[in-house]
Amino acid sequence: MARVGTALRELRGAQKSAKGVSLYSRFVNRPAGRYLAAVSYGLGLTPNQVTLVSAAFSFAAVAAVALAAPSWGLGLAVWAALALGFAFDSADGQLARLRGGGSAAGEWLDHVVDAAKLTALHACVLIAFFRFPDAYGTGSDGWLLVPLGFQFAAVVTFFGGLLTEKLKPRAAPGSPAAAPSTLRAVALLPVDYGVFCLVFLLLGGGTLFRWAYAGLGAVAALFLLAFLAKWFRELSAVRR
Repeated sequence: MARVGTALRELRGAQKSAKGVSLYSRFVNRPAGRYLAAVSYGLGLTPNQVTLVSAAFSFAAVAAVALAAPSWGLGLAVWAALALGFAFDSADGQLARLRGGGSAAGEWLDHVVDAAKLTALHACVLIAFFRFPDAYGTGSDGWLLVPLGFQFAAVVTFFGGLLTEKLKPRAAPGSPAAAPSTLRAVALLPVDYGVFCLVFLLLGGGTLFRWAYAGLGAVAALFLLAFLAKWFRELSAVRR
């Protein structure tokens, strides 16, 4: 326990900037990840092992969406597993910083798991819409396009944001970090993965889940357009 307490104290002073992070990630997911990182440190786990724990929770939830008939109990279990997977996804990076820094292989594994998780989750919603049309009210084939569109928006946003960060010039060492914007943190809530996970609590509602999921998909598409314009504008000023 003393080892875990020491780790918690060190992690509080080793957090990444909150710039560009939604309120959920800043005040819910990162603190949860901090505790999980401290416990993982106490257990002697490596960051890569924590990434695999995150993957196990996430993909168990993904499989359940596709294989099980929708119910309120299933929705609660899926949300809990996705939320835990997301918290462990934050914990692996925090654990790496606690241990003195991560590796290129660890960063690669983390991003590969994230990309696979995003792709598989929306694909499994599509499978669920196809397998249980009476429960979700998705008898019309047009509803099967909704998860495909949501998947497109989510994956392009993930890849575009990642590539933008790689191509933008790094800040000079010792330069002050920009203060996080509360307004921006609130505005980003609709496209935060943790907020998206909450929609699965509505699985038992069938058509209620379908409409909530479709609504978030429409919001994700609008944010994608805004992000693409912003990223292109920022990178247009970069000379290589």
